[in-house]
Amino acid sequence: MVPACLWLLCLLIPKALPEAQPAELYVEVPENYGGNFPLYLTKLLLPREEAEGQIVLSGNSGIAAGGLFAVDPESGFLMVTRALDREEQAEYRLQVTLETEDGRVLWGPQPVLVHVKDENDQVPRFSQDIYRVHLSQGTRPGIPFLFLEASDGDEPGTANSDLRFYILNQAPAQPSLDMFQLEPQLGALALSPEGSTSLNQVLEGPYQLLVQVKDMGDQASGHQATAIIDVSVVENTWVPLDPVHLAENLKVPYPHHIAQVHWSGGSVHYHLESHPPGPFDVDAEGKLYVTRELDREAQAEYLLQVRAQNTRGEDYTEPLELQVVVMDENDNMPVCPSHGTSINIPEFSPPGTEVARLLAEDMDAPGSPNSHVVYRLLSPEPEEGTEGSAFELDSTSGSVTLGSLPLRAGQNILIQVLAVDLGGAEGGLSSMCEVAVTVTDVNDHAPEFITSQIKPISLPEDTEPGTLVTTLMATDADLEPAFRLMDFAIEAGNMEGTFGLDWEPDSGHVQLRLLRNLSYESAPSYKLLVVVRSVAELVGPGPGPGATATVTLLVERVVPPPKLDQKSYEASVPVSAPAGSLLLTIQPSDSMSSPLRFSLVNDSEGWLCIKEVSGEVHTARPLQGARPGDMYTVLVEAQDADEPTRSTSVTLVIHFLKASSAPAPTLTPVLTRHLCTPRQNHGMVVSGPIEDPDQTSGHSSYSFVLGPNPTVQRDWRLYALNGSHAYLTLGLHWVEPREHIIPVIVSRNGQMWQQLVQVIVCRCNMEKQCMRKVGRMKGMPTKLSAVGILVGTLLAIGIFLILIFTHLTLSRKKDIDQPVDSVPLKAAV
Repeated sequence: MVPACLWLLCLLIPKALPEAQPAELYVEVPENYGGNFPLYLTKLLLPREEAEGQIVLSGNSGIAAGGLFAVDPESGFLMVTRALDREEQAEYRLQVTLETEDGRVLWGPQPVLVHVKDENDQVPRFSQDIYRVHLSQGTRPGIPFLFLEASDGDEPGTANSDLRFYILNQAPAQPSLDMFQLEPQLGALALSPEGSTSLNQVLEGPYQLLVQVKDMGDQASGHQATAIIDVSVVENTWVPLDPVHLAENLKVPYPHHIAQVHWSGGSVHYHLESHPPGPFDVDAEGKLYVTRELDREAQAEYLLQVRAQNTRGEDYTEPLELQVVVMDENDNMPVCPSHGTSINIPEFSPPGTEVARLLAEDMDAPGSPNSHVVYRLLSPEPEEGTEGSAFELDSTSGSVTLGSLPLRAGQNILIQVLAVDLGGAEGGLSSMCEVAVTVTDVNDHAPEFITSQIKPISLPEDTEPGTLVTTLMATDADLEPAFRLMDFAIEAGNMEGTFGLDWEPDSGHVQLRLLRNLSYESAPSYKLLVVVRSVAELVGPGPGPGATATVTLLVERVVPPPKLDQKSYEASVPVSAPAGSLLLTIQPSDSMSSPLRFSLVNDSEGWLCIKEVSGEVHTARPLQGARPGDMYTVLVEAQDADEPTRSTSVTLVIHFLKASSAPAPTLTPVLTRHLCTPRQNHGMVVSGPIEDPDQTSGHSSYSFVLGPNPTVQRDWRLYALNGSHAYLTLGLHWVEPREHIIPVIVSRNGQMWQQLVQVIVCRCNMEKQCMRKVGRMKGMPTKLSAVGILVGTLLAIGIFLILIFTHLTLSRKKDIDQPVDSVPLKAAV
């Protein structure tokens, strides 16, 4: 159910809204209507209940009282009661309402606009009956010199008030009937081309023109009016002007009259233009003025153009030109050129060298005494007791040149010159000109070493390439940084480029460095000749003896220290390890090298000991105080047994492992195995510790890993076979043939043991087996025994030969002692 408040709101809304206002009615009434009255204009839409009220007509003041308009109550027509005059009133605004006796409006108001339609009932009129005008010779054809004015009372903008102007008659008609032309719509009177030509030749006139004005535009019908124009032809006074000379900074009251122009024709307006724009003006009488002081330096000349124009701004004739020349006075001092930076003059420049040319500028008139500048040198003044000067000045050109006195590099000199105008005469204005001159350095000094002979320097044979040998220092007496740049070179003694130089060009320090390895056998000494040169081209004499330095180098023989198979060693041991436990073996990298003697250097706890000959490292006593996870570092020193001065040292890091709560198992001994290199598909089995069978029940399997030594982990690989064995093989394709001790960490249930596996790596033969050296066979002689046998044999042979020769000698002596007859004869055959 709708609430009662909503019903009340619906009833109040129509009453609160105003009724829509009727649109304005537009009605036209002909002016001076000649028919019957009243004239019905339009029907009003009155409501049918008109009997309840009365019609009220209102509007412009006096309408109701005059009874000019009325409303027929029966038909509702709006009526006009008499003829209307548009010139009297062009529009009427009415308002019609239906009201009760107490003034309450029942209908309306209805606005009505009554427009009175114009008819051509007005005659045009000239502003004057007779026009009198002066016409000057020289007026250009087509330029109006008179504008006719006429009016029409009819409605503006309609044909009834559209006026046209015509010339009806010209008197006299000589020298031409058409001397003038009249613009029909604007009423502008001007000379025709024929009239302009005739008047410029002969002064004619006066002339009288009969002109007509007509409405209705170009239609033939319409109202007309006439007027007379008296034209007086006068002589042309628009003549050229002579140039005007005005002094600059003229002290007179302004504006100051400078010239006069005059246009003899009537209705003239003068217009002035200045090129370039300047302080000039012209008044209505044609008088020309300058409005302020002129400055010749700002503008020396002006060209003024004066125009004679009609009211529309059109030129009656060509403009007159007036040249204004500003005369100079000496009000500007010479201005010296700006030398923003110092002028550089190289030292040793010859006398007469131009340093600068001072072209002081004077803003006064060029070529006049006011701008004639001469120069005088004020400083630097010649020093007392010296002949000549450092600088000379040409007083006319302002050229500053070098004198006979020499200049030194690094000098900063301020040259002061006085510039005076009026040619230096009294009363001339002057200004000070300054030129800063810097005497620049030339590269006339060759660089030299501070020390030309370097004491002999000793270099060990194993000095690393890149090592700094010595530093040489050189100096250059030149001032310019670019001339102090140096270049260094080793010109002699540097065999095979063993040494090199490193330097910065602007530092003067050169470092001699070793570039190649030294060899005492190849070159036990060097004698280097280092040369320094200037980077820039040298002026003057060449380098002196100080431009070279000799460096003597002596090479010291160095015997290399012993080399071990590893750069550092690591081993792991349980903290419960007993004394005498083998940790690892330190051995030389070359098994054929000289024997070594080993020792521990910084075993601060005394836990370790090393066998002097074999290099085996054992625990010297129980590891009391060691904690699992700790590391213990000692230094192992190895000395050559034949040359104790040759020694080396390596670090040994011991990692302590957690002690086992159970009895330590017995590690399975691993027999020494041979593996050949390059790597083959061979290896060796590593077993876990041997345990009591009664204690193995319930225990997990063993795990095997290589010791923490990086070299071991690189060269070897360990693979688990089962819970009690692992397989050890070569990790690289090539491993150095020698005896290797590989630490293997065996762990189980948090317990860890270290097992040292001894492997001999040998070279592989064709059968991919170890190629072993043949040992000494039993029973074979040694070298010493062979030498003894040889010597004994030779001795025995010698004794045997002595016996034979002795026997032969004795036998021959016996034969000599017997007689001839005792010799038996040979029997004949």
